[in-house]
Amino acid sequence: MYRSLLLAALLSSRVAATQPAPQTEADEYTRYELLAPGSAKFRILYEVTATTAGATHYYNPIRRGSVASDEHVFDRATGRPLVFDVVTGTVARAGGVARADSTQQYIRVTLARAVPPDGGEARILIDKTYTDTASYVTDGADIVFRRPLGIKRNAVVLPRGYELVSSNYPAQVLQEEDGRVKVSFWNGTPAEAPLALRARPATSMAAGAVPSASLGIGAAARLDERAHQNREIVYFLRQPETHAFDLYHDYTETRPGVAAYVNVVRAGSAVSGPSARNLDTGEILKWEVLRGDAIARAGFGAEAPDATPQTEAVVFRFAPVPRGGTTRLRMSETYTDSARYRLAGDELVWDRAFGRPANAVVLPAGWMLTNSSMPATVSELSDGRVRLDFVNPRPDEIAVLITARRRR
Repeated sequence: MYRSLLLAALLSSRVAATQPAPQTEADEYTRYELLAPGSAKFRILYEVTATTAGATHYYNPIRRGSVASDEHVFDRATGRPLVFDVVTGTVARAGGVARADSTQQYIRVTLARAVPPDGGEARILIDKTYTDTASYVTDGADIVFRRPLGIKRNAVVLPRGYELVSSNYPAQVLQEEDGRVKVSFWNGTPAEAPLALRARPATSMAAGAVPSASLGIGAAARLDERAHQNREIVYFLRQPETHAFDLYHDYTETRPGVAAYVNVVRAGSAVSGPSARNLDTGEILKWEVLRGDAIARAGFGAEAPDATPQTEAVVFRFAPVPRGGTTRLRMSETYTDSARYRLAGDELVWDRAFGRPANAVVLPAGWMLTNSSMPATVSELSDGRVRLDFVNPRPDEIAVLITARRRR
């Protein structure tokens, strides 16, 4: 009996050891480009990040009812094409897609490198064309795109020469340089977005977009596509008596040849303990802290045009971004800010404005949430700490006021 139990335990451990880790992903963004009216075809540009440490493949489902063609896959770090094939759901499940449907097909992408450990990433771009007579139809002279979208960040680009006449989901409407109109949104709910768009021909839309410079100061920033921004900041609050918090800031550099990122410390805050990694490779990056005039002397005056002798800037250096590629950075620091993070009586007070679209705040151990001035998704981490995730799809700041109280 004992020997049978031992053999069963050994067999179970061997099976578990051969099972791949579940596939995980992040930073999904989908761009739909509607092709010729009446064709039922639209091009999909799908950006996604594989995050399972050690993974060498990524599986992307082909939606039922759609016929895929013209598939291409690229490594976003280098811009180079990746090898891929189409497999069954059974193969995808064996590769780590726990809920893969055996009757569905998947694109299996061979990654350029295994996903680095400790939060590393493998960023890919899947380019494909779908034919879907249910999602993209004509209605007289109008075109209608109706599709439930589970990905949270999306954009739909109308055919050139078409104007948007209705959208059931709140979205930015942005004109691209070639004159096409783009409808972009960030779905902050846990449900699918039941998107329905209608557009019709308009000859005045055939011209190129109006240059943002002619629209006045700040127009370019206000007309930037919010849903495609992928900066992420997570704040880990230490005990409030210290006024200190750790943070990491993820950023994608897209400009060819750029080899440094400058983080200007907000006035009133002090920085310590910086560190950084290239998330694509896992490489640890070099850094330095510059103050006052040293920022301009190092060639970074444009990043801190209003620098004073007290201004601090952390400079992170990395290999130049290759042409056609991008670099994903994670920069970590510890800040001390007694004005924006403090203890008021028995209440923890966090009072800080967020300009980026995605921010998260993790309360210290032993504290319960009592107030959040801005809507947030609240979750509990495995160690019992409370996390608040804020998504702001609008191109403005949100003033976040959080209070918390010690648990007894």
